[in-house]
Amino acid sequence: MQTQQKNIDLANNIQMPMVGFGTYLIQDEDAQSLVHQAIRAGYRHVDTAEGYGNEKGVGLGIKAALAELGISREEIFVTTKLYPGNEAWGQTPKTYESTIESLQASLARLQLNYVDLYLIHAPFAKTERLNQWKALIELQRQGKVRAIGVSNFNEAHIEEIKAAGLPLPDANQIELHPWSQKPELVSYLTQNDIAIIAYSSLVPLSSWRTVAGQDSAKTEQMKADGVDSNSPFKVMAQKYGVSEAQLLLRWGVQKGYAVLPKSANADRIRQNIELFGFEIDEQDMEAIAQMDRGEGVAWSSGDPTKEV
Repeated sequence: MQTQQKNIDLANNIQMPMVGFGTYLIQDEDAQSLVHQAIRAGYRHVDTAEGYGNEKGVGLGIKAALAELGISREEIFVTTKLYPGNEAWGQTPKTYESTIESLQASLARLQLNYVDLYLIHAPFAKTERLNQWKALIELQRQGKVRAIGVSNFNEAHIEEIKAAGLPLPDANQIELHPWSQKPELVSYLTQNDIAIIAYSSLVPLSSWRTVAGQDSAKTEQMKADGVDSNSPFKVMAQKYGVSEAQLLLRWGVQKGYAVLPKSANADRIRQNIELFGFEIDEQDMEAIAQMDRGEGVAWSSGDPTKEV
């Protein structure tokens, strides 16, 4: 199966590779090697965040890969995210000014002059959300970020931006997989030309977050039915001659979403980008459409029609 890429068109003729290398839960000391491996394997999209605590390692991995492979910075699409601060947790929300400072700090850790996509990681900072968004608009104007977006925002959060007369996000990164399909939010984003980036695509895997310390509060709840050798995803994967992970990731890209697989295994890193040599047939796509279980295992954006 050929390693190839497809892109999603963002505003201003910016192209985002559809398959990115996710780095959530990768320690800073491990990020350099794994990001380097991923770029060597063909990834041209790397996703990190201020809140992941691994931007320094990610930046070193990008730097090493560029030097080894002789490719330019412009060939790598880099996403990072603002940690907005959560008032509900007693944290001071980032202001307009501290949002600007946060991006500068992220760039320093990444050793980059700009990032391709800068996201507000979650809509936690209710009193400062619009100021944070205004800061992202300014950072884009300054050329320090090429595209701007959000993560974990629902319809009401984006309507807040619209009501303020501000430009809408280029992208929204949300949990999406066959068990959490969010049809109403997906429809809203599509209607508003907001690109969709899926995270936690591999939740239905039997091995998802089984490593100590990487479980989710909702893992057992979501897996209540069990995932075993009779899993429909395993059966479908066998039908197409691919891994179960490839099947789940292919579902995302076939729906038009960017996906962000993460792995520390060299073989799986290579497999996870090989998604364009097969297609899930209509019957199987319809069967997967019936598997939705609701909100998911990660931080929930809640009912897309309600404010948070």
